[in-house]
Amino acid sequence: MDSVERTARDLLVERGVPIEEIAELVYELQSHYHPALTIEACIENIDRVLSKREVQNAIITGIQLDKLTEKKLLDEPLQSILARDEGLYGIDEIIALSIVNVYGSIGFTNYGYVDKMKPGIIKKLNDKHSPLCHTFLDDIVGAIAAAASSRLAHRKANTE
Repeated sequence: MDSVERTARDLLVERGVPIEEIAELVYELQSHYHPALTIEACIENIDRVLSKREVQNAIITGIQLDKLTEKKLLDEPLQSILARDEGLYGIDEIIALSIVNVYGSIGFTNYGYVDKMKPGIIKKLNDKHSPLCHTFLDDIVGAIAAAASSRLAHRKANTE
């Protein structure tokens, strides 16, 4: 594991996102299609997603922007837009879609579901009453889960 991957993984943990909670999302997305699916298999697929440089870059960039927002270090109007997680901003979803894109179009459906329903840790990250800013992180976590789910689906299709 190189320093960029280590930094991305450390930032997730620092921001309160253990891999196991992302694995729960993957499990929720895929267990209906994979009756023998285990959390360990979900974690293995998340690890593969996190090994991709595009994913690492998205994590680092998004979390840095969230942290700068918390410290009020951005110029207006961007500071206020990110602090409110304004619905029409959309760049947070664009960064997330760069992660989803790594494993094909099925990931878009999974991402759309978690972005809309906000299950598990995404609901916690999306809490607007938290002193922490997760404008980017909630979408990034959803995208990681969607990409890992997509990877699982592709691998299952290739073994059938």
